Amino acid sequence: MDTVKHQKKNTSALKKSRSAKNINHYTNVRGLPSIEKIVSSVEDTPRPISTQIIGTIPEWINGNFLRNGPGKFEIGNHKFNHWVDGMALLHQFKISNGQVTYKSRFLSSDSYQTNKEHNRIAISEFGTVTMPDPCKNVFQRFLSRFESHKPTDNANMSFVTYKGDYYVSTETNIMHKVDPETLETTEKVDWSKFIAVNGATAHPHTEPDGTTYNMGNSYTSKGSYYNIIQVPPTKKTEDETLEGASVLCSIPSVDKTKPSYYHSFAMSENYVVFIEQPIKLDLLKIMTGKLRRKSISDGLFWDPKLNTIFHLIHKHTGKVGLYSIKYLAKPLSTFHQINAFEEDGFLIIDLCASDDGQAITNYNIQNMRKSGEALDEVYNTLSRAFPRRFVLPLNVGPDTPYNQNLITRPNSIATSVRIAKNKVFCTHEDLHGEDLHEYGGLEFPQINYHKFNTHPYRYFYGCGFRHLVGDTLIKMDLCGKRMKVWEHPGQYPSEPVFVPSPNATEEDDGVIMSVVITPDEDKSTFLLVLDAKTFEELGRAVVPVNIPYGFHGTFNATA
Repeated sequence: MDTVKHQKKNTSALKKSRSAKNINHYTNVRGLPSIEKIVSSVEDTPRPISTQIIGTIPEWINGNFLRNGPGKFEIGNHKFNHWVDGMALLHQFKISNGQVTYKSRFLSSDSYQTNKEHNRIAISEFGTVTMPDPCKNVFQRFLSRFESHKPTDNANMSFVTYKGDYYVSTETNIMHKVDPETLETTEKVDWSKFIAVNGATAHPHTEPDGTTYNMGNSYTSKGSYYNIIQVPPTKKTEDETLEGASVLCSIPSVDKTKPSYYHSFAMSENYVVFIEQPIKLDLLKIMTGKLRRKSISDGLFWDPKLNTIFHLIHKHTGKVGLYSIKYLAKPLSTFHQINAFEEDGFLIIDLCASDDGQAITNYNIQNMRKSGEALDEVYNTLSRAFPRRFVLPLNVGPDTPYNQNLITRPNSIATSVRIAKNKVFCTHEDLHGEDLHEYGGLEFPQINYHKFNTHPYRYFYGCGFRHLVGDTLIKMDLCGKRMKVWEHPGQYPSEPVFVPSPNATEEDDGVIMSVVITPDEDKSTFLLVLDAKTFEELGRAVVPVNIPYGFHGTFNATA
């Protein structure tokens, strides 16, 4: 592994648990520092403020680094339960001529406005169910328990683009169009007004021409369906939003009342790849949740008896695979894919995955605010995510042999074996060496997206997780599976975003940007800029206000 000069060794490096008695303990870490302030509420700063530059911010970087995540975890005397429940706070780091200003603004969603008006949590979120309105009489409060959970429009997950416009989104059917300069909410957009879906992911994929693909569920009398969505690249009129969106393909859920949860999907040049994983949604539990005073998260469960299924949908025909082949793998949990591409008759899918799917419900705010042994226990019972590669043969037909490895790629240790007429069972290859275990695996993966998404590539970037949130930045080189690491004890970097240099000729010509939180110091958050090639720090912009740890972001380049 390559190291950088300023790298410091963390004395509480991960050790693999030797305990054979409790298989639910994946690590044996002791002495994790408290990160409580990472999930502390802050005020927004809608007017730009100056930052202190340490080092150098390259003058060729011009644009807005946009980030999204929760920023308010309490309303009045009511507290949210889960990390993803907090009210959306949008962030902008405006970079120009080596200088950086910062501003933030709470998303003006119906959820935010209603909660603010009532000074309590009035809209249910993923892990928080609202209590009956105390202003209603007893009979009205009783009847309100029979209502189903209304979808929240608290879009606190990511910034996405459709037809050149910026939106913030979560996983419900509501997005908000946002002005990237002012961070003001300009329009609420409902997917279900355009196509028959009950939501869409916060991780669409975009073609070079601007055509965008996404996925969304639909729940019908015939059962649950996973829908591949296609959105046109451009607008016909200035004020349109999702007009022209269409459902390319609908895939029935294996279990009609218990569809799989998915956070994202993969895309190659010719295929959309949907990964049906054993994290399941119990729709009956979710529909009756308010009656039982249970949140949506109560309806999620992990079923390790089920295989993972890779569904390949051809982007130009909408058909699910040739000869309806199902590609199976052992139970895995994946939130983020790294890249997918086609080569030599194979479809290669790289993703971050773990062998347990219970992590999502464990990220409640109470757990993240724990300290001492209680915090260690939460961490040690979470399965780590690691980068993996699956190789799917595309030319499986009537003459394809059974019970032998179909992968002929040199130096590949992944396998794909035809086990039935329309079933191929796949095992993965690790995209890392043993040294990544020391850093707690890797999540929030990013690549040089605009140049290398859907194409063969060499580098990806992510956060190492020796804590409940990222505590290192990692650059992985697939040539030799070598890695570079940026780390400083007590500092917690968020998702790394790659920005290419002007006239870049190599894949890693550019910078990595990440917002770094320092929870044990007041007003010490900073925007970090690394040289993507060397992983050396170029500079940082220190923000004189506190910022909570966020989820996803993007860079909006300006001339």
